Formats: sequence, C-alpha cells, structure tokens
Amino acid sequence: MIRKKIEKLIEKVVKKGVHLEHPANAEFGDYSTNLALIAKIDPEKIVSKLKDNPLFEKVTVAGPGFINFFLSRKALQKELAEVLKQGNNYGQLRIGKNKKVQVEFISANPTGPLTVANARGGPFGDVLANVLKKAGYQAEKAYYVNDAGQQIIDLGQGKYKSEYLDNLKNKINQKNLARYIIKDSIKPTTKRLGIEYDEWIFESDLYKSGQVEKTLKCLRKKDLIYSKDKAEWFKSSKFGDQRDRVVVKKDGRKTYLAGDIALHRYKFEDKKFDQVINVWGADHHGDVPGLMAGVEAFGHKNKLKIILLQFVTILEKGVKQKMSKRAGTYVEMDELLDKVGPDVVRFFFLQKTADTHLNFDLKIAKEQSAKNPVYYVQYAHARIHSILAKSKIQNPNYSELKSLTHPAESNLIRKIIEFPEVIEETARDYQVQRLPYYSLELANAFHRFYERCPVLGNPSRIALTKATQIVLKNTLNLMGISAPKKM
Repeated sequence: MIRKKIEKLIEKVVKKGVHLEHPANAEFGDYSTNLALIAKIDPEKIVSKLKDNPLFEKVTVAGPGFINFFLSRKALQKELAEVLKQGNNYGQLRIGKNKKVQVEFISANPTGPLTVANARGGPFGDVLANVLKKAGYQAEKAYYVNDAGQQIIDLGQGKYKSEYLDNLKNKINQKNLARYIIKDSIKPTTKRLGIEYDEWIFESDLYKSGQVEKTLKCLRKKDLIYSKDKAEWFKSSKFGDQRDRVVVKKDGRKTYLAGDIALHRYKFEDKKFDQVINVWGADHHGDVPGLMAGVEAFGHKNKLKIILLQFVTILEKGVKQKMSKRAGTYVEMDELLDKVGPDVVRFFFLQKTADTHLNFDLKIAKEQSAKNPVYYVQYAHARIHSILAKSKIQNPNYSELKSLTHPAESNLIRKIIEFPEVIEETARDYQVQRLPYYSLELANAFHRFYERCPVLGNPSRIALTKATQIVLKNTLNLMGISAPKKM
C-alpha cells in the first residue's frame, strides 16, 4: 500500500507515528499531514529529507505545519503494475493478524417473514465480514435465533397476526413454528440477499445444553446477582450501567439478558473469538448496557462492539409505501427483492451510515440509467469487459505503463490504488458505506478516462483498463453485487 510506504518514510524522520489523509482539494496533493504542527516540528526538516525520494513529484509546506505530498508518475505507474501483478489478490491485507472475529447480524425473531426494517443489517453485516476477511481476519457470520422466551409463547398462542402465519397453523405443530419459520422463510430470504451464514445459533439450544443456567451460577459465585421483589438481579451497575437488570423473573423464567450473556460466553470462551460485532436495529439500544456489563463481568471487556442501524422507509414518488400483501403494516424483504432485485437492495442499503435513517427511493432503484448508482457502477464494469473483449492485446507489457501521462489516466490510477486504503479504513471503523461510494468514484474516474483517451490499440491504456476491472470487480464482490459482462 503506497500510503503505508510514505508513512514509514515520515516516521523514520520524526520518530513518531503518522496517519496520512487525502486532501479535500486535489490541488494540495495526494496526501497531507499536520504532524509537524501537532508535534511542534519544523516542517522544512521533513520536506528536506523526503523531497528527493522517487515516490514524490514534490513535497510542499502549506500553512503552519501542514505538509503536502504529490506522488510521482513513476510511483503511480509502479503501483499500477502491482495491481496487474496481484490481480484479485490486490488489496489483501494482513492487519487482522489472523484474529478470529464474528459478525452477528439480522437475528430477527422467528415470528414471521423478514421485513425491510429488520433485514437492513443483512447487507451491512455481510459486507463488514467480507471486508474483515480481506483485511486478514478470520471472520465468521452468525445469525442468533431467539426461539425461547415470551415472543415464542406469544407466537404459539397466535398473538402474531399475518396471512403467512394463518397458513402455517394448519400445517405445523405450534411448538415447531419458530424453527419452521427459520427454514421456510428466513433462510430462503437471506439466501436471496446473497448471505451465507457460518453458524445459526438457537437460543433454545443454549437452554437445553444448560449454558444459560451455568452462566447464572457463575454470576452468583462472583456475587453479581442478588434477590429483590422475588426476582434475581444482575449487578450491571457495577460495570457502568445506569441500573441493575433482571435476569430471572418472579415466575422463574429467564430474561433475554440471561440468554444473551450466556450466548456471549459461548462466543468468547467456547468459540474463542477475539472480537465480536453485533449488528442490531436501533430499537434495541436499551439492551446494549446490560449485555456490555455481562460481557465485562466474564473478563471480555472491549471485545464486543454493537452497531445500531437506524430505520428504513420505502418511498415511491416521495410517498411512504406499505407494500405487504400479508400484513399491510410492514414491508417484507421478499417483496422488495421481487421489485428491484438483490444487487439494488444491497447497494442502496449500504450507502448510508449506520446512524442515518435510510430512505429507499423505489423510482431511482428501478431506473436503468446513470441516475441509479448501481446501474452506473455495473455499466462501467460491462463497458470494461466489452473493451477488453474487443482488444487484441491479451497480455499488456508493464514497461509500457510509463506512457500513461494524461491527467485522466493519472486520476484513474490514483483512484485504483486507493482500494487497499478503503479496505484498511473500513476494517478499522466499520464504515461500510465507504465501499459503494468508492465504487461510484472509481466508475466515474473510468468513464472520464474513456471519454478523453482512445483505448483500443493502445497497450498502456488496455493495461489501465484491465487494472480498473480488477479493482472494480473486487469492490463489487466485497459488496456481494454482481459484476455483469453486458447490460
């Protein structure tokens, strides 16, 4: 990764860690840092040591302590050759150091089909796990099935209403409804979304195996449970929670928290995960402090990250839609998939940050034009495939890359070689919306290059086109979106 090379060069000079940023304005170079200002170092000292390095066209001081780095054409072309050499392995990092990470996502209660609201976490969690694998982690995907407790009792008693459940009542024993719904509805929908889980964990199995009771016994031995009002309370306030939490109700039934703490003991102590990331809906924000306290009580502080996703609204011509035929009050994921397909659903769901409400515009989603961001990116890949198919140059010579000097060529190379940075940053902060935006920027840079630079018959530009295909396809694969050969 070219940014890492530059950071190491700077660190040798200043003997301090540094993280480079891309300036908002391209006039200020490819990378910049305010390290000199923060560390109170003369920026000219850094510039004098680095200005003659072949990586740079120039290194300049801007303002009080800012240093801007402009990459040389030779450095850009060398990194482009690396893309062509590594192919699909380009962007594979080792920052994860093979640590075990589990991403648990969706995990909707098995009381009916998946809705758009509770399935927003599907693309998010799936892509996050894909990125973590690319960054060098052992990443697994998990779905936790809450098939014990009050919601399952209510399901058996017919308190959940929908045409789907009405049709099941005459077919399935009430005790088996939850597992049947997982098999008949939820698993097929997640498969349509392109998600393949490594593990389906059933809450009922945690109870059958005695893990929930063992967890409570352990908390009692730690003097972290006390009795009050005929119930048992976990001393979660000891670990930063605003209040203690009930784990066993007056009637002897365990709460969700008891099962959740047992689940995470299983994850950390049986499965040996170094990190667990739970992707939940925003309506579960009240459950976060209790579980965090439970995880800390067993010595796993800072190993659990909980990401809360905001809600989804389906819009058509600016009007909120209720598309469900079965209930009329919510939108089923299968219905949305029927209307626009999994590629569009995944791309649109990935575009917003977790803490942002998602407005899904059906009109744009159905567009077969550049107005639809998915179409725009996929069209770029299809155009590239067509160009390469027409070209008679099958194995471009890397030495010919030195002729790539047009501004549109250089800009495209710059965007291509950002790919490892996108992987690294997303693996560190879990901001998966970075990928769809990067794919749009890469597609735009390619379209601009193609419009300005004749490609066919030019070996260096064919090589640049091939490199673009490699990275664009890698990005689409990480997002779980198809890379079409024609549109």
